[in-house]
Amino acid sequence: MKKRLSTILAGASIAALALTGCGQGSPSGSAASDTGTAAAGSDGLTKVVVGVLPIAPSVAVKYGIDKGIFEKHGLDVEFTTSSAGAAMLPAVSTGDLNFAVGNPLSVLTAVDKGLDMKIVSGYSDSKAEGDDINGVVVRADSGIKDFAGLAGKTTSVNALKTQGDLTIMESAAIDGGDSGALKFSEMPFPDMEAQLDRGNMDAVWLPEPFLSKALANPDNALLGYPNQKAIPGLPTMVSFTSGKFAQEKPEVVSDFKAAMTETLAAAEADQAGAKAMLPEFMKMDAKVAENLKMETWDGEVPSDQLAKLAELAAKLKFLSKAPDVAAMTVK
Repeated sequence: MKKRLSTILAGASIAALALTGCGQGSPSGSAASDTGTAAAGSDGLTKVVVGVLPIAPSVAVKYGIDKGIFEKHGLDVEFTTSSAGAAMLPAVSTGDLNFAVGNPLSVLTAVDKGLDMKIVSGYSDSKAEGDDINGVVVRADSGIKDFAGLAGKTTSVNALKTQGDLTIMESAAIDGGDSGALKFSEMPFPDMEAQLDRGNMDAVWLPEPFLSKALANPDNALLGYPNQKAIPGLPTMVSFTSGKFAQEKPEVVSDFKAAMTETLAAAEADQAGAKAMLPEFMKMDAKVAENLKMETWDGEVPSDQLAKLAELAAKLKFLSKAPDVAAMTVK
């Protein structure tokens, strides 16, 4: 089976700029390139191009390819990575990508802005209880005891208007604070701990493995898990396609949904095997990969949590209104 890890189309990054201003009118998928056109090959498999983020949970796609699960469902998957999830949305819309795996809030935002997107499957979920896979870290001597204590303070997140600041704002409100009084600064995850140590940030929102690394320092303390507090079991990623592709290629979408669901169940049951692929997939140290805390892989669409996410995003003005999650989900 053909497999390739490449850089996402440069044009998608340019097209991502349109996402912030496409409230009036909707970019259509009429200009699909040959790269993203699903077609049966001489081997009888249908080639599809799938966009993923270069983060640890994305390794499940490679797991499904290497284990022959996608091939079993008649698909020859070529996956391509992008460091910017927003770039994948217009690429899916135009057909340069047939499918992508990304943050559900980004998909909801795209729909709110006028892009026709369809959720195909679930992918990964944060933990509803116990140790979660991202959290907010403060200095142990900061005096900040709960999320409400972040009022007037600056918290770093990797991107603004995404699940990080959304769930932290809601967590502050749950703790009795003023969510509107929180301040956020955009910063790459690898830089956050040093900025916290220097006192340039009051708090940092970190995923694994950065979270465990920061908490290994006794001068730091875990404030809490905002995903778990705001919406327990909040989905961190879903797979999605364009409405146009879902309408024109329903059989391919159905095959992909079935393959993804089987892949994620297999990867969840064999986390050690999936993690063993991380050193090649991400150039990650093998010991770090072995001990990495992972989200829960699950192909079922978490409709209730997604609906709560949409409602919360609308309440906090991240979206103009809550999209109809059921209407944008492939049955």
